[in-house]
This record gives sequence, structure tokens and C-alpha cells, in this order.
Amino acid sequence: MIIPQDDLIGHQLPHSFAYTGTSDPTWMERLWYSAHPVPGGDVILNIGCGYHPNRNVFDAHAGITVGNQQHNLRFSQRLGADPLTATIGPLRFQVLEGLRRHRLVLEPNEAGLSFDVEFSSVLNPHEENRHTVRRNLRLQHDITRYQQSGRYSGWVQLHEKRYDLTANAWWGQRDHSWGLRRELRTDPAHPPMSEYPPHLFTWLVAQFDDCALHLFMQESEPGRPLYLSGELVFKQDLPRDGQWAIKNVEHDLRWANDPHGQTVESGTLTVTFANGQSRKFTLRALPARYFLKGGMYGGYRGWFQGDDKGPYHFEHDVWDLSNAATRLEARTLGDSVFEFSDGKRNGYGIFEWWVLKGYPKYEDVQKFPAP
Repeated sequence: MIIPQDDLIGHQLPHSFAYTGTSDPTWMERLWYSAHPVPGGDVILNIGCGYHPNRNVFDAHAGITVGNQQHNLRFSQRLGADPLTATIGPLRFQVLEGLRRHRLVLEPNEAGLSFDVEFSSVLNPHEENRHTVRRNLRLQHDITRYQQSGRYSGWVQLHEKRYDLTANAWWGQRDHSWGLRRELRTDPAHPPMSEYPPHLFTWLVAQFDDCALHLFMQESEPGRPLYLSGELVFKQDLPRDGQWAIKNVEHDLRWANDPHGQTVESGTLTVTFANGQSRKFTLRALPARYFLKGGMYGGYRGWFQGDDKGPYHFEHDVWDLSNAATRLEARTLGDSVFEFSDGKRNGYGIFEWWVLKGYPKYEDVQKFPAP
């Protein structure tokens, strides 16, 4: 099947852009964005979409947390004659200038959330090390992903409340991934649940005025990473020579007494780079937090990313995050806004984590629910 994208140069396989190079149903491509005010605040905007060509599905989410209320919108549709058009219902994603400017639009709808925002960046993206996992001789996970930090401008409307976003006051990040992706299943009402060995999972983007720190690490015990990818990136007109790639991370995280889930309050990261330099970063949690289960991460009440929900499906809800039952249901991964400091200046960004039982550090927090 020939589609409009086939008029563009860039084919890498001898067939149309409508098809992938594998028939594996777990092949997917995902875009994700988050925006939040700085230097603080209790608001975070979270948007994402998933392209699942071997399942004939395109799905997406949009949401915002304000204080203790998290508003979620979830969308799904079957792919049409132009499967790579990133529009679903009232939500659309546009690349205005590659690695520079993206536009995200949500038209007015029954959920009461709408927006027209633009992401812009002058910083290099961080391309993660290719993440490949085999289990029982099967290729289970094989992902290419990059992240980029930047600023947001435009507006967001939530019922009667309007937020005007300006680049100096709203910072954020985005990522783009594609490949075979193992399912994260954390919906207890719909087993089987995902099983992982004891480990610590950390993912963060910390943006400063002229650079950004990226880190993705999973380790079985301190100093023994199962996967480590990270870098300090600078402005796009500066050369990249690999000297700021992360080679080692020492961490000391302090946890809240939160019986409904694992919550980091503060901590330190000592990062060693390929050039031999080490830098110590302190981190402090800010109020804003968006739980990704609102976008079907891990599955929500039987809906998992990539599920066929028919020609078009839309649902929305509002979560009270001060409610214990809601927190227990929403607890998979959360995009939490943090302030970071390198001792000279402050930066802002997103931190995600979990600790699974048996990891030989942070034993006290392992009594609290994790994915």
C-alpha cells in the first residue's frame, strides 16, 4: 500500500512506509511530552501517542495535574489510509522543524481540557544507548530512543482556568522511541502482571540554562548497572565528541513516608563522565506529579497501550490524588517535577523511579507499593 509519506525520501526497506520491517506485534513508536512552570508550581502537562502498525492501532493521551487533581484523556483509533498522520480525534502532533519545534494541539472537547502549545529547543538531544533485552532466547525489547529538553509556549485551558505559557516560565522535555517494546503490565485486575528481578529504575532529564543532564539507569545493586545511558548535552551549535557521556552514577535518595507508593523527596547524584570529571547534583521534589497510568502505561482497568478499541474510542476522567484508593490504582510510574542544583545554579526537569523488593539499598521504601 502506497501512502503520502512514500513521496518523501528516507525509505530504508524495499516496501512502503505503511509497513515495518517486522511483523512482531510489540513493534511500536511513541512520542511523549511534558511541560511545567518554573521555578515551582503544582501544575504539569503530559501528552503522548503510540503508533502500533502491526496491531492496526494509533492511541494517545493528554492530561494535566493541578494540585491534587489529575485530569486524563485517552484516545484510540484504527489506522486509516494515511497511518502516519499523527492526529486522533481532537488531538494532533506536528513537527514544525526537526529537533527544534513541535506543535501540540487539543481542540475543545467534553473533558474541558484544550491547548495549543509549541515545544522549542536549542539544546542537542540525547540518543540513548540501544536498549536490547533477550529472555529465554527471545528478543523481548529492542528500542532506540532519544530525549530533548526545551521550553513551551502557547496556552492551556482547563474549564474556566487559562494558563498562558511563555518560554522563560514553562520548561519541559520530550522523547521519541521506536522498536520492539516489552509490555509493562501493572493492572492487578487483568493479569498476568509483569515480573522483574530486584533492581532500581531511574530516569531523569534536568535542564539548566545552557545544558541538560540526561540519565537512564537500571541496576541490580549499587555500582552494577543492568543498563546505563546518559549524557550532559549542550547547545545545538556546539560539537559533540562523547566526552560528556555518563560512565558511573552514585546515588543517595531520600524517601517520603508514603504508604500509597514510592515517593522520592530529595537526594544527591554524583555523576562521572567519560572525560574523567565528576559532578554532584542535588535534587528536590516539587509538588507537580503526573501518574502515567492515566495514559495507559502499565494498563488501566483493562486498557493497555496498543489494544484495539474499535474505529475510534475516547474516554476521560479526573483523579483525586489525595484519595488513598486512587493513589494505589495510579501508582505505576509518575513524571515528578524536580529542582536540580550543581552547586552553582538550579535546573528543572522530570524524575521517574521505582525500587523492587530485594534491591540491596533503600530497603525501608520497598515496603511501599511499586509497579
